Amino acid sequence: MATPSAHTEVLAEENFTGAAVTRLRHAVRRHARQAGLVDEALDDFVIAVHELVTNAVRHGGGSGVLRLRRDGDTLVCDVVDRGAGFADGIPVAAGPPPAEATGGRGILLARHLADTLLISDGPDGVTATVTACLAGDGGSAVPVQTAVADGYPDPH
Repeated sequence: MATPSAHTEVLAEENFTGAAVTRLRHAVRRHARQAGLVDEALDDFVIAVHELVTNAVRHGGGSGVLRLRRDGDTLVCDVVDRGAGFADGIPVAAGPPPAEATGGRGILLARHLADTLLISDGPDGVTATVTACLAGDGGSAVPVQTAVADGYPDPH
């Protein structure tokens, strides 16, 4: 997880389990809206975070920690779990799984809905971080890049 700057405002930090997923999604929406995220950018960010929280519950040991903060004109959310990590390396899907598959879309969705996605996989678990640029003075937020921990840019 990146070190916060002096302009960082912590909006939420919470341990969670599967029982808290829906309530946490509503809290992220409320905090992100209060920070200035609106319209489709708000919806996209909330879905991206929700997918990462759900992944932490389903694949990362059943619980995790969510940290939401505003760092200048960027909204940053870390989802940390203590699961076993990725046995075959960090998944960087070239496309969606087959239509009949019952899962496998969470990271793909987060990657496409957030301005950036960074995944760190270590012996103590996985940290997935998504960001959203906050529009200032009526301008629009412009995504800069999407990356994974191995440094390869998003191919889309």
